Amino acid sequence: MSVLITGSAGFIGYHLALRLLTEGRRVIGFDDHNAYYDPALKAAREARLAQFQGYLALRGQIQTPGLLSDVMARHRPQMVVHLAAQAGVRHSIEAPDTYLATNLAGTFQLLEAARAHPPAHLVMASSSSVYGGSPTMPYRETDPTDQPMSFYAATKKATEGMAHSYAALYGLPITMLRFFTVYGPWGRPDMAPFLFTQALMQDRPIPLFNHGRMQRDFTYVDDLVDAIRALMDVIPRHPAIPVAGDSLSPVAPWRVVNIGNGAPVSLTAFIDALQVATGRTARLQMLPMQPGDVVATWADTGLLGRLTGPRAITPLEVGLARYVNWFISYHGAGIAAPKPVSHHAA
Repeated sequence: MSVLITGSAGFIGYHLALRLLTEGRRVIGFDDHNAYYDPALKAAREARLAQFQGYLALRGQIQTPGLLSDVMARHRPQMVVHLAAQAGVRHSIEAPDTYLATNLAGTFQLLEAARAHPPAHLVMASSSSVYGGSPTMPYRETDPTDQPMSFYAATKKATEGMAHSYAALYGLPITMLRFFTVYGPWGRPDMAPFLFTQALMQDRPIPLFNHGRMQRDFTYVDDLVDAIRALMDVIPRHPAIPVAGDSLSPVAPWRVVNIGNGAPVSLTAFIDALQVATGRTARLQMLPMQPGDVVATWADTGLLGRLTGPRAITPLEVGLARYVNWFISYHGAGIAAPKPVSHHAA
């Protein structure tokens, strides 16, 4: 089986590609190595993938007209996992045009490529941010998602609708994945685990928005990849008999699935565990809520379980210990670790 992964040099794309390569699969990796954060981290991830004979690295922007169609015509992947996107809730307020280009125009190009050269299954990343500020938790896939709190969330909601239309019009089997706060080794430097760990290592205050009264459904990256890998083999069909609580469309082979830990953790508890993992004591800087952010996230993962069976959950303390070990091995003691490039995207 050959798999095309867009965003293969990204955090999740790297881990998924590594999993598939260790299974002996052929992976076509497509990434533009943009400068939203340090491209050296993306290059380091891809260098590890390049050690596998079955990995082919392609460079380009997904929004380039016809480029993905050419890639799929040439390589004919049996499956496609679309992870490339402009990430970051706060950055979408500062540079919304990059989200328009990558998340909307880029996803359109991917869907057009899949229409012309249909894979057996198209798996696409969405986000827990589509649930917006809904106070009803845990979030279920069938809950309304009509109140996005950021432009990033709006683009992710739009890609779900775009994908549904292609599933309905052209019979493309599509599974949308709503990720919940993924962390782990090789993680992005604009996310809380990196920023908090760097601050601890440099003995700087850790900024806590909403005065620390935040909760997130932290999901360890290996657990997420386990779920993606299992769902790749669960191809939506129409018509079909849905499982209990299914999000399967009544008119198309399209389904959306939450992938999360299934239990929210307060930021203060997260920092407590990080202090243990680093052996450092945190200094906290309490700040007001930021625009576009939400107070809490919490995934109902019942549908995932019914589709793929029981799965292991990595305890937060174990996941953070692994993350800190990687952080130190990659950045040294973290004293000279680079600041994330959060205001420039290419």
